[in-house]
Amino acid sequence: MTLPLMPSHHRHPAPEGQPQALGRSDRLPLNLCDLDDFEEGLLPILRHFFRSLAEPERQTWQFAYSIAAERWGEALGLPISQALFKLVQCTAKARGIEFEAIDPLALHERDLVSQDERALLQMLHHMRRDETSRARAAVATVTGGTMDAEVIRAGLSFAARFPVGGLRPKVGAGRPKLQVVR
Repeated sequence: MTLPLMPSHHRHPAPEGQPQALGRSDRLPLNLCDLDDFEEGLLPILRHFFRSLAEPERQTWQFAYSIAAERWGEALGLPISQALFKLVQCTAKARGIEFEAIDPLALHERDLVSQDERALLQMLHHMRRDETSRARAAVATVTGGTMDAEVIRAGLSFAARFPVGGLRPKVGAGRPKLQVVR
């Protein structure tokens, strides 16, 4: 089942000459969401994945993988992207309403989050910290009121693979390098 996952700029046109974010009460500053740096780093990747589902011909999933590889190195960034994409797919499938993802290329909205984006990032935030009751409430918000097993499984799988404090720094990460051994 394909859901209409239209980017926010397609559904809520801003007044002429005014940036999209102005006048939008459903946007929040990212820094008020109580996320760690890793979770904040997921936001542009998440946006590109939702854009890719909304407009497959644009193939913006490629940007998501590139951003993750640049941020965390290929060895860590690519698995992060893959696990996040699985969660995005499960979320899109589970929702009865469209997911509002801000256009990843809208520079004036880079530091803002939609209510849907915030809910998904909060779900991961609580799952990564094993805060079960808060995670459960966040799942219901993300899925539109259901406790979808696939969303829960994908979120918990992501949290188990990338727990708080369990990530290695980018230093030394990246492509394997060939060396001459004598």
